[in-house]
Amino acid sequence: MKITRQKHAKKYMSFYKYNFGFREPFQVLLDGTFCQAALRNKIQIRDQLPGYLAGATQLCTTRCVLKELESLGKELYGAKLIAQRFQVRNCSHFKDPDQDLATKVKKKPGVPLLFIIQNTMVLDKPSPKSLAFVQAMQANQLVPEHQKQSIEHLKEEQGLVKEPENRRKRKRAGGPNPLSCLKKNKKVQETQQPSAAKKKRKRKRNRAKSEAKAVSVQLSVKA
Repeated sequence: MKITRQKHAKKYMSFYKYNFGFREPFQVLLDGTFCQAALRNKIQIRDQLPGYLAGATQLCTTRCVLKELESLGKELYGAKLIAQRFQVRNCSHFKDPDQDLATKVKKKPGVPLLFIIQNTMVLDKPSPKSLAFVQAMQANQLVPEHQKQSIEHLKEEQGLVKEPENRRKRKRAGGPNPLSCLKKNKKVQETQQPSAAKKKRKRKRNRAKSEAKAVSVQLSVKA
């Protein structure tokens, strides 16, 4: 199961590299929920995350995340200590902590989501917004073939591609089969041969009759 999740993570990261220019170190923004889940499941974020994403990472958080953890009291004190270890970025909504970050992130193309499920970090598959953005980009410019294949494969996984209905192929009008013609010609020749032989036999019989008549006439004249 772990190997399968790592394969999916590698495939999804390749999608972001090819289509959105992701480069190492990957910048990862951590919120309070992720820090709390890592603490509960004894996950070392700084040590384990680079191996899971197959690349160097730069971990950071925001002031609104720290403020939210502080407002929740002692229950999330440990998560607050973890978040404080990372680089703190300024944000425009410091006065109003964002409690629905995941939903808003899915509405923006090119932003992957990382969760902790069953003691394991899981990278979510690209959102429909990301796939639609790349598809629109492909329609406006030439895109490498490997990029198109990655998009189609991910869309099939999410059920966004409908398989074409089976259509009956129309038979094209064409000439007769040359083999069938040969067979017919052979049959015609076979049927013609006996008729020609019959005609020759008739001719021989007619000649014989005429000769016999001539002989009989001569005999009668001599008599």
